[in-house]
Amino acid sequence: MKGKQVLLTGGTGGLGIGVTPVVLSQGARVTIPYRSEKDIERLKDILSPADFNRINFVSTDLTEEAAVAKLINQMEQVDVLIHLVGGFSMGKTHEYSFEDWKQDFNLNLHTTFLVCKHSLKKMLSSGYGRIVTVGSRGAVQPAGQLASYGASKAGVVALTKAIADETKNTNITANCILPSVIDTPANRKAMGEENANQWVKPESLAQVICFLASEAAQDVRGAAIPVYGSV
Repeated sequence: MKGKQVLLTGGTGGLGIGVTPVVLSQGARVTIPYRSEKDIERLKDILSPADFNRINFVSTDLTEEAAVAKLINQMEQVDVLIHLVGGFSMGKTHEYSFEDWKQDFNLNLHTTFLVCKHSLKKMLSSGYGRIVTVGSRGAVQPAGQLASYGASKAGVVALTKAIADETKNTNITANCILPSVIDTPANRKAMGEENANQWVKPESLAQVICFLASEAAQDVRGAAIPVYGSV
């Protein structure tokens, strides 16, 4: 991805901490939207000053279309969109509030739609693009107490496949990865560390993501790639 302009959402999160350094190592020019200064500090702690200074941080609320449009319109071009933003939640269906259900869809699916919609406009204009989204194992293997999470992530998979079909005669691709449990500090805190050695490492996911985001993946379209680790 040398010289490519990459919009990397969620680049400061648990998965992003593993993905961002790999994207930078491939020579990309990276724009990362963020919500708070604490998010930026996470990256500053793990990146060299030279790599950190190559990132353009933009304060953005990805749930608001006007903010997303402004973010992307300010970019000279969007060669690659890597969309990592999302959230995990659990609860029995008969006890789950409608407000929480809507919030899950807002975070997991609606942000994906907005960044894909506006990035696609740039990509179609330039004639090149790579879109990589993050679904979940739960999107294709739904489980109890994960109805909202699985349904919203299934929407991400469907959206990605639809975009791939819309762009099949162009040099734009769209693909999705399907992680199982990701080995992040938040997941270790919530679920304990007993089985963490079986979870998928962010750095491992980063390698799959960066391949799909590269020119080498020009013939991979509409894929939903399982990355389950040993779980």
